[in-house]
Amino acid sequence: MDAAKTSGIFIHQYAGLPHGPAFEHWRERIFGACGLDIGPSRGDSIDCRLQVSVVDNIALAIPEGASAQYSRTQSHLADGSDDLVLIAAHAGLVRVGQNGHAVELAPAQMVLVDMGITGTVGHTEEDRFTTIRMPRRALLEINPRAEDKLSQVLSDGALAETILRYHSLAAHHAPHLDAVGQRLTAQHMVDLVGLLLGTDAEHASLARGRGHAAARLDLMRADVMAALGRNDLCLSEIATRSGLSPRQAQRLFEQAGTTFTEFVLEQRLLQARKLLSDPRARTRKISDIAHSSGFSDLSYFNRAFRKRFAATPSELREA
Repeated sequence: MDAAKTSGIFIHQYAGLPHGPAFEHWRERIFGACGLDIGPSRGDSIDCRLQVSVVDNIALAIPEGASAQYSRTQSHLADGSDDLVLIAAHAGLVRVGQNGHAVELAPAQMVLVDMGITGTVGHTEEDRFTTIRMPRRALLEINPRAEDKLSQVLSDGALAETILRYHSLAAHHAPHLDAVGQRLTAQHMVDLVGLLLGTDAEHASLARGRGHAAARLDLMRADVMAALGRNDLCLSEIATRSGLSPRQAQRLFEQAGTTFTEFVLEQRLLQARKLLSDPRARTRKISDIAHSSGFSDLSYFNRAFRKRFAATPSELREA
């Protein structure tokens, strides 16, 4: 995807034989959007759903389906794109070709490829991958020797897991952020890729302090939001999921100007207010809304709600 295109989430979907007007029209959309050709990865037909999320100057792709192979041929190189792409295997065995050289990726393994040369990668229902496409210059700024790692299998357990999880979070939510939020998300993603490639000490310190820390905090916040209704939600559980100790996790929240407890309380109160203001939840008891927002003590909920919004839950609902 051309980094200059408008940010957003784009879906390209097709199932059928690789010929005919419908296929050619879809193929042109893929070529125009991504600079790639497409054919079956197995059998005679294509079964593909490709989600491309454009976030500032990077593009995050999630290909799905039973049969599709994407190729960058000599004719495609005329578009002049020299972006770099990180391909990350999620399941099965993903085969990636570059300039006649091929590597096979097991789950959580990754490879950096070059849009300036020919290459192929395909998926089936069993063999799945995602990609991060970024400007060459952006990656070289954080890792000046990134090109030395082209076409090499990359594996770094904890960091690879962070990249996979942050990719999922960013692909689904970052296109809806404002310009500043998108720019920061894109930078954090490039920082993570730079760390994966093993940059020098000076650049690694910058990438850890800026990208890795921010990505971990974003992932912890997302984990909290997904579990707000649980009144047993605790810092140690959230920290462990991000590969951190509770103290490390607390420090990241504090660096963002809050604490874990304060963040959880704020999000629970905001969720409760949203439900109390929703006409569709008019018949729900306030106690039920409090409980579903993670409050086990109704008196504490009422006190915290009034302190935060200068009104009781009942008053807000009536207003």
